[in-house]
Amino acid sequence: MHIGIIGAGHVGSTLARSFVVAGHDVAVANSRAPETLHDLETSLGRHAHAMTAREAADYGDMVVLATPFGHYHDLPAGGLDGKTIVDVENYLPGRDGHIAALDEGWTTSSELVQEHLRGGRVVKAFNAMRWDHLRDYGHEAGALERYGIPLSGDDAAAKREVADIIEQLGFEPVNAGSLAEGGRKHQPGSDVYAADLWAEEMRARIGVTA
Repeated sequence: MHIGIIGAGHVGSTLARSFVVAGHDVAVANSRAPETLHDLETSLGRHAHAMTAREAADYGDMVVLATPFGHYHDLPAGGLDGKTIVDVENYLPGRDGHIAALDEGWTTSSELVQEHLRGGRVVKAFNAMRWDHLRDYGHEAGALERYGIPLSGDDAAAKREVADIIEQLGFEPVNAGSLAEGGRKHQPGSDVYAADLWAEEMRARIGVTA
């Protein structure tokens, strides 16, 4: 699969490396220029390519958003119709500025991303675990226990695609529900955010059985 990653910070770079190890081709973009990603591109090898955000969005069959949430309006909205969009972003008011609709619980950050990227199929995932734990805590298939990665979304097929990727990276997907309901269950301040839970315990805390 071709995966475009917009955002080359700790999480974006970690996921890029994990995707390459899992056998995917990745395009990575940051807020500057592709040339500034030369060292990362070189370290990832021939299956990684530094591009602009627009190029990475076009390149990916799946597109990962790993930028600070406050910049979501800057994301390229065109050309994403039908693509699975993995929203790794978290709303942090101290960094992103206060947004009344989120502060007062009217909506979730991923619903705002979905509204902006109308043609894409947004799935929130990989947002509730620290980047270094995403790097280090994966277990091979067949392990007795795996850490859970919650995901939420409104498109069943897109969620299955993201669940497959989560399993490839050595974690167990935990379906938290829709963007509206599930997104609240693994955003900052929730009971599972940054908790590093085995999948069974995560399901219990989120309130799902499968």
